[in-house]
Amino acid sequence: GGRGPAAHAGRLPPPLEMTHPGDRTMKLSLGPLLYYWPRETIFAFYEAMAATPLDVVYLGETVCSRRHELRLSDWLDIARMLQDAGKQAVLSTQVLIESGSDVSVLHKIADNAEFTVEANDMGAVRCLSGQTPGRPFVAGPHLNLYNAPSLQWMAQLGASRWVMPLEMAQDALAAMLVNRPAGLETEVFAYGRMPLAYSARCFTARHRNLPKDDCRFSCMDHADGLPLRTRESEGFLVLNGTQTQSARVYNLANELATMGAMGVDLVRLSPQAQHMAQIIALFDEARGAAQPVAVDYVERMQPFMPDLPCNGYWFGRPGLEQGRSGGPAPGP
Repeated sequence: GGRGPAAHAGRLPPPLEMTHPGDRTMKLSLGPLLYYWPRETIFAFYEAMAATPLDVVYLGETVCSRRHELRLSDWLDIARMLQDAGKQAVLSTQVLIESGSDVSVLHKIADNAEFTVEANDMGAVRCLSGQTPGRPFVAGPHLNLYNAPSLQWMAQLGASRWVMPLEMAQDALAAMLVNRPAGLETEVFAYGRMPLAYSARCFTARHRNLPKDDCRFSCMDHADGLPLRTRESEGFLVLNGTQTQSARVYNLANELATMGAMGVDLVRLSPQAQHMAQIIALFDEARGAAQPVAVDYVERMQPFMPDLPCNGYWFGRPGLEQGRSGGPAPGP
């Protein structure tokens, strides 16, 4: 029921937005769990998430099909629990499909009649777009939607929401949102170590000189991934099985007012092993803050973050940089 405001949010004067926050409050979403945690830890984590101000929660294994602590039926149980708690639960598909069994799981997720699905590769898009009309899906951040025609095409296939690619700068996003398809929600990855690449090889297993097929589930020993440092001992990347992440934590908490003016509908936070509820609480506070932001929310989050912050991509700079927030960088 919020299509009108979403399409024209950028044209609303800030006082009007603040007078009626319920009309156009940016939603908080929790992205899929990227790490491999024990079964009991995962259930306890999502039970805790049910009590937070999150609006949307993405669920499922998106990184590696060898991770089997939870089956699809378990994810569905968690989705129902979160739905009962007032959240929108979305099932996310695997990013890199490598086997027939992966395809089988993909079809099961796409065929579920209960929950919206986030498509993370074009095979998933095909599965979902070929279904009965009126079954919308979320176009995930790994579909590489970098221009208006691709966004229009995805909307025609049935997407009701798209997640901006992680490397996209705010200027490029603004250009895409000028003529975005009616009723298409925009979501921005705004917190967490960035999932930069996926591979058929498992780097965590390789670190232990183990083959991928006998990895002994090494990634379970690293609740927030395995840090990779340079010879100067600076954080460089994080190994997470077949996924490579940034070492620094992408944090756009100070940019929410800018996003709201652009017409962004949701901001995505990526799960971490500790202090997730505190991070969510600060983002919840930040989304209701007046413009311009007088509080440095990134600074306030520092004690709860697993590494230093970065926001370079948002400002069109190298991703690991941490730049000044709250508007364009000052001129020379």
